[in-house]
Amino acid sequence: MTKGPVETTAEIMDRCQSLFDDLDFTAVREWKAASPERKVIGYMPVYVPRELIHAGGMLPLGVLGGGDSLEVIHGDAYYQSYICRIPRSTIELAITKRLDFVDGMLFPSICDVIRNLSGMWKLMMPGVYVRYFDVPQNYRDELGGEYYTNELQELRHGLEEVAGRKISDDDIRRSIAVYNENRRLVNEVYAFRAKTPWKVTSHEVYLLMRAGMVLPVEEHSQMMQDYLAAAAAVDRPMRDNCRVIVQGSFCEQPPLNLIKSVEMSGCYIVDDDFMLVTRWLLDDVPLEGDPVVNLSQAFLHHSTETAAKYEPDGARKGKYLIDAVRDRGAEGVIFAAPSFCDPALLDRPMLARALSRENIPYIAFKYAENSGQMQPIREQAGTFADSIKLWSAA
Repeated sequence: MTKGPVETTAEIMDRCQSLFDDLDFTAVREWKAASPERKVIGYMPVYVPRELIHAGGMLPLGVLGGGDSLEVIHGDAYYQSYICRIPRSTIELAITKRLDFVDGMLFPSICDVIRNLSGMWKLMMPGVYVRYFDVPQNYRDELGGEYYTNELQELRHGLEEVAGRKISDDDIRRSIAVYNENRRLVNEVYAFRAKTPWKVTSHEVYLLMRAGMVLPVEEHSQMMQDYLAAAAAVDRPMRDNCRVIVQGSFCEQPPLNLIKSVEMSGCYIVDDDFMLVTRWLLDDVPLEGDPVVNLSQAFLHHSTETAAKYEPDGARKGKYLIDAVRDRGAEGVIFAAPSFCDPALLDRPMLARALSRENIPYIAFKYAENSGQMQPIREQAGTFADSIKLWSAA
């Protein structure tokens, strides 16, 4: 079978933009409708073991809120106004039947808001498989490791009931291999952007990764391969922009215009924690041995440091961020967190102190997924970039 003409970055981005804009999840509905055996398991952001969903022949669907194009009416009746927006817009998606095709929902251990959202979902969707997916706070193998392995096994059995069949160890190994390849390509895209950020804009990378929230993983991997090939051939001018890392946007996602505004202000985003599920595991998960234990060990010992993980003093998280600054050649850090995001805002002072000790500049602002006014953010990021260039040249 011969492959068709190589797509351009513009053609790939048109596809990604259409997937991003479609709050009815048409592509996922069409995937499910293609066979009566097909099932869809939704999950909230940050991290769930998508390998187990895939091993059951089901499609993992990333549900990342309603963004800035969804008017939240009913959702505001379920949650207070002084918490982040993502639970309200997610409820809105459910009430307006945009998620009526989903066969199960996983709510990972992020914060109390998401924990409460899992309970709300059980009340609203009594016929849908719902699980609050907890993770260990202790990373010793004999404690957290055993606990997490048991959690994975329980999730496996729950997914088997939804799928209507057993999920064998070999099924999981095959899925681990597929996701190892997907993570390799995700990391390749991020590395390419860090090396040549004028060729690979951050809003394009963001749309490319968002496509992976709704497409089958195999299709997303092919899309990234095509994008890397197309981006390498793009001739874009290199600008004297400041290289920054954006930190704190791992759950409620920033509006696309926020990412564009940071770029337009004179910043190259060379690393970020958007959609952390695609990069949560830092290394390949081994294929030999017990695959569930391997997934557990990967989480405990080979996963990213983030505010969604417990750490008593912040030392590892501070070092992780500083290492990222150096590895990516960043000149500063922009802390961008959703309003009322307890994990991100509680971690920020620890991370800021770590950056200050290393004389790494940083700024901070908050947003909501439906933020409309970007001019203040653009001005703040532009002033930050100018000050870095000014003082580095002094």
